[in-house]
Amino acid sequence: MNRRSPAGPPGPAIPRAPGAAPEKGRGATFNPANRFRREVREAVDDGWAGPRDDDAGGTIGVDADPPRRKTTVTIHPSRTIISRNNSPDVGFTQSVNPYQGCEHGCIYCFARPSHAYHDLSPGIDFETRLFAKANAPELLRAELGKPGYRCESITLGINTDGYQPIERDWKLTRQCLEILHACDHPVSIVTKSALIERDLDLLAPMAAKGLAEVFLSITTLDKDIARKLEPRAAAPQRRLETLSTLSNAGVPVGVLIAPVIPQLTDKDLEAILEAAAAHGARQAGYVMLRLPLEVAPLFRDWLDAHYPLRAAHIMSLVQQMRGGKDYDARWGTRMRGAGEFADLIARRFRIASRRLGLDRTHTALDTSGFLGRRATDSLLDVTDLVLLDIKSWDRGLYRRLTGVELAPTLAFAQRLADRGVKTWLRFVVVPSLTDDPANVEGVA
Repeated sequence: MNRRSPAGPPGPAIPRAPGAAPEKGRGATFNPANRFRREVREAVDDGWAGPRDDDAGGTIGVDADPPRRKTTVTIHPSRTIISRNNSPDVGFTQSVNPYQGCEHGCIYCFARPSHAYHDLSPGIDFETRLFAKANAPELLRAELGKPGYRCESITLGINTDGYQPIERDWKLTRQCLEILHACDHPVSIVTKSALIERDLDLLAPMAAKGLAEVFLSITTLDKDIARKLEPRAAAPQRRLETLSTLSNAGVPVGVLIAPVIPQLTDKDLEAILEAAAAHGARQAGYVMLRLPLEVAPLFRDWLDAHYPLRAAHIMSLVQQMRGGKDYDARWGTRMRGAGEFADLIARRFRIASRRLGLDRTHTALDTSGFLGRRATDSLLDVTDLVLLDIKSWDRGLYRRLTGVELAPTLAFAQRLADRGVKTWLRFVVVPSLTDDPANVEGVA
């Protein structure tokens, strides 16, 4: 199958230090150390570096920027796909995330720290070394078909955007949406991408049954700020057009201003609400800037790189809302902050929402028509093809290269084949590791 991004183990990290020049098309300016590692590596220029070869056979001077990192996607077989939470300040209890990491590269993304669980950095790694849960549709269908499953709305792609650029090729979000559509299961989606328009053939009929709603996340209307803040997300005006397209098709839409960044994007608060209302939004919400774990140093370095004259003032206001710290994770305050500036934002949002009719009470999606096992037992497999990369027949080496075990991967491939899904096993040669003839013959 033609994939936009190559699967397989990502290459070695390109060292970047805090304060390095921002890389075009990426949000993070460096790779902070993994908080779970005992040792720490730091890129330092000691003056001894010589020129390096370029792709054309010439040389590049010592002052040249490091090569741009390409986006890579690794298949990550999962055991479950529906995540559940009971957080009192989150408006959903179930979510499905087909991808880990996000190519949008939003510098403020609260999901960045989760990349450390893969022994990767929450910085540039988070937006370049991505994982696709290729078995997500099969797992979703199995979980929805369990006799004890209780139907509650599923939020699709909430941790990382389900419609990020790699979805164009992988189509995992669409496959999950097809299953929810076939089961009459309610779904809520938050995205920054215009790619969601592709799935109107599913969303429109679901919305007609009270089964679907979509929120477009819009942080600013300033294209220059958006280009730096969320470099690979759709432009603000394009997101507004997507609101109109969905609304005109009968899909209930809302706008989520997330995050509000003091003295950088808060100036657009009322303008975003007005534009969203004019483009068909029925509801609105907002989230104050959150800087958990590694996101704080990443955001500070981003400010120093792009807005050095405002950086100290912005962080001063952030700390005023967070009890003198960069972040306060307590329930009840983590989403909105506390203090005078947080109260001011809350009043501005409340007044503008009321004036524009965006303060309506949220209508719960319909769960009464869920078909459950009746649908999943007879549902045709919507997965046309699954491509699994095999790097080595040696179990230990395979584990080191991929982070998962070989046996479950092969068992997963067999289960797919038994269900009639076309399953290709592709051998990926890793130079000096898996290119010996014995290993190639073993995989074959």
